[in-house]
Amino acid sequence: MTSLARWYHATLTQNPTVTQAVSTGFLFAAGDCIAQHAVEKKTLEEHDWARTGRLTAYGTFGLGPAIAVWYRWLNTTVKIKNPFAATITRMVIDQSVFAPLNMVCFFTAMGVMEGKSGDEIKKKMRETFVPTLKANYALWPPIQLVNFYLTPVNYQSLVVNVTALGWNSYLSFANAKTA
Repeated sequence: MTSLARWYHATLTQNPTVTQAVSTGFLFAAGDCIAQHAVEKKTLEEHDWARTGRLTAYGTFGLGPAIAVWYRWLNTTVKIKNPFAATITRMVIDQSVFAPLNMVCFFTAMGVMEGKSGDEIKKKMRETFVPTLKANYALWPPIQLVNFYLTPVNYQSLVVNVTALGWNSYLSFANAKTA
């Protein structure tokens, strides 16, 4: 095990929620940078640092702690003896409860941090919620099946965060294109 992996494991073991929150924030920032430069083709001078800050804040203080607690809750609440049935149940609960709730929280938090009015946030939600949720359902169910089946609970958010580099780029782009 490399020293970075040992350090991460030790930090995750000592303080899982904070470690997962910081990791999520860092990877949200990376996803936004990918969105701005690889997708939107912005130059470094055109980079919207406030947007990166908003996404980092959401990842660190919103989604990061939420998924750390959520995955532990799923793991302790879903008690089915058949491991495959338990995995499917966790994925269905995750995708039917957490995924849509997170979308609402994400677009609302971005709107608030962007200084938008309640009406503007509702309009953004009407325009982006369904297409974004459809994109979510095209990507996340198979990833979560593998994640919930193979990954120890404290590492599940890391698997999601690494996979989410592309997803966070999509969310950042989806949020920015109707701004």
